[in-house]
Amino acid sequence: MSFFKRLKEKLTGNPTEEEKVVAAINEEEAAEQKQDEATEPAQIEATVDEMEKVEEVSETETSIETATPVAIEDQEQQEVQEVAVVEEPVKEKKPSAWSITQKFKAGLEKTRNSFTSKVNDLVARYRKVDEDFFEELEDLLLQADVGFETVMELMDKLRFEVQRKNIKDTNGIQTIISEKLVEIYEQGEEDLIELNMQPKGELTVILFVGVNGVGKTTTIGKLAHRLKSQGKTVVLAAGDTFRAGAIDQLQVWGDRVGCEVIKQSEGSDPAAVMYDAIRAAKNRNADVLICDTAGRLQNKVNLMNELEKVHRVISREVPNAPHEVLLALDATTGQNALVQAQTFKEATNVTGIVLTKLDGTAKGGIVLAIRNKLHIPVKFVGLGEKMDDLQPFDAERYVYGLFADGLDKELQNNED
Repeated sequence: MSFFKRLKEKLTGNPTEEEKVVAAINEEEAAEQKQDEATEPAQIEATVDEMEKVEEVSETETSIETATPVAIEDQEQQEVQEVAVVEEPVKEKKPSAWSITQKFKAGLEKTRNSFTSKVNDLVARYRKVDEDFFEELEDLLLQADVGFETVMELMDKLRFEVQRKNIKDTNGIQTIISEKLVEIYEQGEEDLIELNMQPKGELTVILFVGVNGVGKTTTIGKLAHRLKSQGKTVVLAAGDTFRAGAIDQLQVWGDRVGCEVIKQSEGSDPAAVMYDAIRAAKNRNADVLICDTAGRLQNKVNLMNELEKVHRVISREVPNAPHEVLLALDATTGQNALVQAQTFKEATNVTGIVLTKLDGTAKGGIVLAIRNKLHIPVKFVGLGEKMDDLQPFDAERYVYGLFADGLDKELQNNED
């Protein structure tokens, strides 16, 4: 199935369960609105009858001066109600299948404005696909932090595809680039974004790692909110006892999302915090325990020793745990994020990446570099500051976010 067909199917057809729920809510609200519209004429008519009765009574009253103000007041109140009904704005409901895609599109706006605009200019300047075109495209991809290995692989695939299909001009070249980027990311693997959640009744332990300042604690709070919205009971462990204010910051997020935070005093042994948190989570029959950790890279040996000790305590108390080790990386740091990922991969068995602040960088191509070089899937991306702006990563929606403007035009031309 072509990239266009898969993209269109994902956006407009075969809605996910979440999208079905949203659609059902929209239908229910529409039905309620129709019912309200149907009852409004009857309510207005009944009100008019009541007003006429008031006027009749007011004419027979001996004290007209006291009755008239009441009638006038009721009439004015009714007129205000009728005006409010007429002038009430109709809320625009976007198709539910587009909602997540639009988050990716908005979150990648800075990357798209800097990268895709240059690609559009390149396509406009080159009417035919030749070696000069490929060399300039290669430079643009490197500037977007896609990564050297990924760019070389992409260029090889593009050259082969152009030769195989005997493509002469640049019309539709963005579609081929998009499709090959998705292929490179997925590499035949499936369910990359799914968290390793344990069966109902068993505790799932998620360990968060990452250096200070990447948005790790904020991401923990957003993930806790996401899991709670799915009906799960979540407990947080304040294992970053090294950084000043880290425990308080996690407590603020715990209060905000309604999760209990297990903590000790600043400077405590992180492994001891994990032990207490696991015991507390089990006693409260929690579904998920999310553990924060310190992010010291100044001394790699200390970092590795601390993470190994934390990992050992967790696995001793909960067999096969931690079930996920998520590395939080700041997308705005570009290639430096790749260096951090390599360091933490050596220190612990990282199972997934959470790429924060993707909406704040013009070098969103780092997603592809991390996946292709380290073979670690990006499981979540931060696309904004709102609570629900932490989204499961989707390679097709991500690539669409990069090339949205050009792809929309090509998609429209295909439909025409």
